[in-house]
Amino acid sequence: MNTSRLLLIFTKNPVPGRCKTRLAKTIGDVAATEVYKVLLRHTALVTKPLDAIKEVHYSDFVEEDDMFSDTFIKKVQQGNDLGDKMKNAFAKGFQQGFKHIIVIGCDLLDITTEDIDGAFNALETFDYVLGPAEDGGYYLLGMNKPNNTLFENKDWGNNSVLQDTLIDLKDEHLALLDERNDIDTYEDLEEFKELKEYLLNN
Repeated sequence: MNTSRLLLIFTKNPVPGRCKTRLAKTIGDVAATEVYKVLLRHTALVTKPLDAIKEVHYSDFVEEDDMFSDTFIKKVQQGNDLGDKMKNAFAKGFQQGFKHIIVIGCDLLDITTEDIDGAFNALETFDYVLGPAEDGGYYLLGMNKPNNTLFENKDWGNNSVLQDTLIDLKDEHLALLDERNDIDTYEDLEEFKELKEYLLNN
């Protein structure tokens, strides 16, 4: 196991009314939660093989019996907003001696093990790595040193987050990954026909 690499997986607890709220406006709380569970299973599947220490950070409480097996360390997010929580998780990781730290969410069906492994490899050369999302946010952020600026003065959930982060990193040695599409709305499901059919049949 590569103990210099830490993957932070940020997730919401899959509770109806508490996750995928934008999607729920179209398909309802229960169906939106089922979509999120599919996303969680995919995230667990693609991250399990990674040669890195893996921490799952839950929004409200640790899920004892879920798709994240005993190969994952389980924690609860600490902080006020998303930026504060990510900042604290990165700070703790660097305090523990990790050299390369990446955070991802659980909103992508088209992210692969190779994508994340490639991001870690990029951190061997670059100081930062960023995965842009189509909605104006990002699905992955990695760094080799603490940088609290990246987590401050952001309107989390707004389409300005990516641009504001790129401004923060304009003078840094940054690797940009391919753009991906977070699944946040019903329209985001268009390219995932099997998932739409699953929703229609359950």
